[in-house]
Amino acid sequence: MWSSFRPAVLAGAVLSSAVLALAGTLLSTTSVLAQEKVLRIGMTAADIPRTHGQPDQGFEGNRFTGIPMYDGLVNWDLSRADAASVIIPGLALEWAVDATDKTKWIFKLRPGVKFHDGSPFNAAAVVWNVQKVLDQTAPHFDQSQVGVTVSRMPNLRSARVVDDLTVELTTSAPDSFLPINLTNLFMASPTHWQKLFTEVPASVTDARQRSQAAWTAFSGNPSGTGAFRGVRLVPRERFEMVANKEYWDTARRPKIDRVVLLPLPEPNARTAALLAGQVDWIEAPSPDAVPQITSRGFKMYTNAQPHVWPWQFSFREGSPWADRRVRQAANLCINRDELKQLLNGLMEVPKGTVPPGHPWWGNPTFDIKYDLANARRLMQEAGFSAQRPVTVKVLTSASGSGQMQPIVMNEWLQQALKECFFNVELEVAEWNSVFTNWREGAGSAGARGSNAINVTFAAMDPFFAMGRFVTRQANPPTSNNWGFFNSDEFDGLVNTARTTFDATGRDNALAALHKRIVEEAPFLWVAHDVGPRAISPRVTGVVQPRSWFIDIAPMDIRAGS
Repeated sequence: MWSSFRPAVLAGAVLSSAVLALAGTLLSTTSVLAQEKVLRIGMTAADIPRTHGQPDQGFEGNRFTGIPMYDGLVNWDLSRADAASVIIPGLALEWAVDATDKTKWIFKLRPGVKFHDGSPFNAAAVVWNVQKVLDQTAPHFDQSQVGVTVSRMPNLRSARVVDDLTVELTTSAPDSFLPINLTNLFMASPTHWQKLFTEVPASVTDARQRSQAAWTAFSGNPSGTGAFRGVRLVPRERFEMVANKEYWDTARRPKIDRVVLLPLPEPNARTAALLAGQVDWIEAPSPDAVPQITSRGFKMYTNAQPHVWPWQFSFREGSPWADRRVRQAANLCINRDELKQLLNGLMEVPKGTVPPGHPWWGNPTFDIKYDLANARRLMQEAGFSAQRPVTVKVLTSASGSGQMQPIVMNEWLQQALKECFFNVELEVAEWNSVFTNWREGAGSAGARGSNAINVTFAAMDPFFAMGRFVTRQANPPTSNNWGFFNSDEFDGLVNTARTTFDATGRDNALAALHKRIVEEAPFLWVAHDVGPRAISPRVTGVVQPRSWFIDIAPMDIRAGS
């Protein structure tokens, strides 16, 4: 069944017009960069992720313009390939919840850290960065940064300076997830932004327009505390970063001099660019090109990741997915091993959001597997048959962060689900539009009449993995409960996990939550990503962690290459 959907093999690595244009762009700067160690990366994004400290383009933005240039109070440990990533101190050395008031957290900050512009990082800078997304009265409040931060830490309410190196954060309710959520709040330089704000022409008199103009200028000349600093932005074409040789973490001071990010959303074009030597690294290569890539000496890096490739269902009135039998039938109808073969092995077969054996597994009674007979039985019980199929419409993208091979995969699903009386219509939109609709919800115009949405998600922390999909608190536009999956039971399960502060108790609560999520099946769990990336052998020091992220800072370019 699947063979007709194999992507075209890049015989001879024929260059597309996009790659030829890329070649011209890179050659024009070759002489300038000849003496530098330069790493060139072909992203799946169609545009450069925002560079002002809160990236868009999903977590590909965090990976390439967030983590390299900025730090959070808390960072991810990306140094190991043999264990799941955990949070480690970033700009905060330590943190603790107040013993008597669990809505208060105290963070002790790292001394001596400076932003790229030379100004000091301190507690006032933390308060300023919280205000940029939470305080609409603040002159630097930026609505464009709200969606990619507040939806990821919905309980944070305010920050207060205790002293120069101590800050107090307040949440709306007890929230044991907060430290993990703070990996998504990157610290930008208040001093640098204020300088750019004062340089906005006097003719711009509206306060919000002046603020937006300053943030636009900041994007072209960013200032964080990270291992790299941005030096050149050409929207939809390229972004360049250079090493921050004064980075506070001496173990992560970059060896590479310059990183060049290039948007190449089409997988065959990315693969051709790699084979032609125009880039050193590509995300999500075309699966059928993997043998050619490896035969040419490039290295393929993969690792099982806490990253889910799903359809998320709508529970709004009239949606066929409101019937649990239909949801479970879809999960039983598809042969994921066949899909894995189609993708040349570049996926893992899921049993839920987390795998069996994970502390959050919980032993669900519904077993996600290929069982065509039971899938058809459930559909017939729900009133559907070959003579009376159900039409479902899925909003997806042609590329984008974590989307793997979305067109190939969705066309395979379209055919596979016909076996269980589903008539699948695909609504393809640009990735950022799909990602925006993920917060707008199934009832908005941006959903384009779809009753399912295909947006991948990282499952590294409890809120990201589960909480934001199954509680009323996360209903659009607050967070990502796109389909309005609402019940008192799930609100209670999420609240129990969120308000449990000892690790074992919280894991037990999360296991109970995961068990019920799998049983109710608000998703079609299709695949777990393995983060395939093809990288030139001249790039050394690559660690492919069990994470959606990767750390560029420890990498190097082999001498003489």
